[in-house]
Amino acid sequence: MNAPQTTAPLRADLRLIADWIAPDSRVLDLGCGDGALLSWLGRNKQVVGYGVDLDVGNVVKCVNAGVNALQGDLETGLAEFDSDAFDHVVLSQTIQAMRETEQILNEMLRVGREAIVTFPNFGYWENRWQILQGHMPVSDTIPYQWYDTPNIHWCMLGDFEALCTKNRLRVVERVVMNGVKRVTFMPNLRGSLAFYRVARQ
Repeated sequence: MNAPQTTAPLRADLRLIADWIAPDSRVLDLGCGDGALLSWLGRNKQVVGYGVDLDVGNVVKCVNAGVNALQGDLETGLAEFDSDAFDHVVLSQTIQAMRETEQILNEMLRVGREAIVTFPNFGYWENRWQILQGHMPVSDTIPYQWYDTPNIHWCMLGDFEALCTKNRLRVVERVVMNGVKRVTFMPNLRGSLAFYRVARQ
């Protein structure tokens, strides 16, 4: 009998995403970085995965790790992918850097049955406190200074849910975390990172 394959542990946020993805499914990871999520899913859940990243260096890392990846600009859409080609489409901590936010969200649910979206929660109390002190927030989930940040759209939980409602999208599940801990009491104030599973109505 073959021993089960194992890999290095995933970061807590990627592990939560991995828990939402069914074995033997087809996954598209947008802004896939070095391919850590897809590599883990391929080894542990026999997922067929594809990644897209703007950074050519990240694409090379993916290929070296055995992950199928393409270099591409998400702002131009996902026209190269057929409708309903994937079970899950992941956009992890990237939506706040997208100019065409609604377009990418709708495109995710054109090419996939379900979208998994994560983003830093701007309503987190430490962010609010830094603003009260006269500074834009800098934290583990918002690691940039105001002058060099790629992030252009900040939102809170209610903002994202209102966007889903506007686009006739259904929130299947929501989890809010602070570090490695899940937050259920006053999540918009106490949670630094939001996770959503979204589907078409």
